[in-house]
Amino acid sequence: MSVSFRAAQSKNKRKTFLLLFVMFLFVVAVIWAVGQLFGYGSVWLVPIAVVIALVGVWGSYWNSDKLVLKMTRAQIIDHDTAPQLFNVVDEVRIAAGLPMPTVAIVDDPAPNAFATGRDPDHAVIAFTTGILNAMDREQLQGVTAHEMAHVGNRDTLVMAVAATTAGLIAIIADVGVRMAFFTRRDNSNPIATVIGLVILLLAPIAAVMMRSAVSRKRESLADATAVQFTRNPAGLRRALETLAADSTVVHERSTAVSHVWIESPLEGKSRSLFDTHPPISERIAILRAMEQSGPPTT
Repeated sequence: MSVSFRAAQSKNKRKTFLLLFVMFLFVVAVIWAVGQLFGYGSVWLVPIAVVIALVGVWGSYWNSDKLVLKMTRAQIIDHDTAPQLFNVVDEVRIAAGLPMPTVAIVDDPAPNAFATGRDPDHAVIAFTTGILNAMDREQLQGVTAHEMAHVGNRDTLVMAVAATTAGLIAIIADVGVRMAFFTRRDNSNPIATVIGLVILLLAPIAAVMMRSAVSRKRESLADATAVQFTRNPAGLRRALETLAADSTVVHERSTAVSHVWIESPLEGKSRSLFDTHPPISERIAILRAMEQSGPPTT
């Protein structure tokens, strides 16, 4: 089986936008459900919920680099601290046509890495001490290209939209369910009321699943884009094989930042609809197929 990195990019982009559109439809369905449960007079709660969700997530997005660095205990370094690492990052960012990101190191023996920042001009790429010790230059190029792909593909923005939508659904649904116990409409349609209540109960779970699906697609897209940057699927493939063979996990493995790592510290080998990353074995297989297709062309 041969796999084109451009075909993989296009496929994952289409699926990402489809998933985001479905999440938008969930918002519409939840607002409709609220209206069915306690009438238009109470729908004024919806815009309040929208404002709360947007302000909270927008603040997180705007300060994403500071928040993630604090939560992972990453320390920003300069060129003199790790000149070889800086050279690798500089090579990849030139190939990607992106500004030089801030480089940070996490003092942790588990091999891992992540990218954060609201846009390419405010990007941070961090590496654990474990990944620097475990990987050679080719593997680090692959890892750096994957993280640089997240920067170039604006995955922080995409995931902020996904998180905003999921958070909005959760807030509206929670308000709707709570208010349903204190609000009664004598002229309500009982069938529509039951449907509305079911939507409010199930929508938050479905939204989290959709957010995770978006994250998985962006991880796959980053793998494909990394191949475009380096013209060498073997580097990232070998890096993922090293990660798959290592059983250690980073100390700071909060649910809030688990999706930023190149390998999730919270997910095991069994697949789940709530996983933020595709199975690492699947990612390795796709990259191996890209190797068999030959070097990508521009």
